[in-house]
Amino acid sequence: MRYIKQQLNKMKKIVILTLAISALATMAFKSATTKFISNDAHINFFSHTSFEDITSNNYKVVSTLDEKSGDLVISVPMQSFEFEKELMQKHFNSGDFLDTKKYPKAKYVGKISNLNDINFAKDGTYKANATGELTIKDVTKPVIATGSITVLKGKFTLNSKMNITLADYNISFKKGKPSTNIAKEVAITTEAVYSPQ
Repeated sequence: MRYIKQQLNKMKKIVILTLAISALATMAFKSATTKFISNDAHINFFSHTSFEDITSNNYKVVSTLDEKSGDLVISVPMQSFEFEKELMQKHFNSGDFLDTKKYPKAKYVGKISNLNDINFAKDGTYKANATGELTIKDVTKPVIATGSITVLKGKFTLNSKMNITLADYNISFKKGKPSTNIAKEVAITTEAVYSPQ
């Protein structure tokens, strides 16, 4: 009987030790996870002129955010922008404008410049500034974005806004109706919800 009790005590110690090791490994893995991903981020662009307001949405954007380094990457499939008017969709994708067959993706690569102001371990909404480079139609330009990061239950939501001048990326209509209906500068807003990668 005494032998059985000794064996049971040994088994209990082994189980407890195994559980402790598993818990420590899980904690170490979680602390090592610094990169978060958003597979269905949303980008909207808005153009205002005296003739027409134009807006378009894209819900197939992929983004990664590293909470330790502040590195931020946003990849945009250009043919996934949706317009209310079919003709505008056609103009947007045409060789005269975005030429989305030749240039199927746009990409932003940047960094959160005020990373020390954001506490990724505490729920709340924090002001976020990002500096980086935006590539459209193989043209890369420096851009600055402002916005916020909301931390809630281990997930992060990024909301940002930037303005770009279309001509900087060789995007322009030389003549005709589209050239008067589209603003020279457009506003781009982004919303992305990130989960651990």
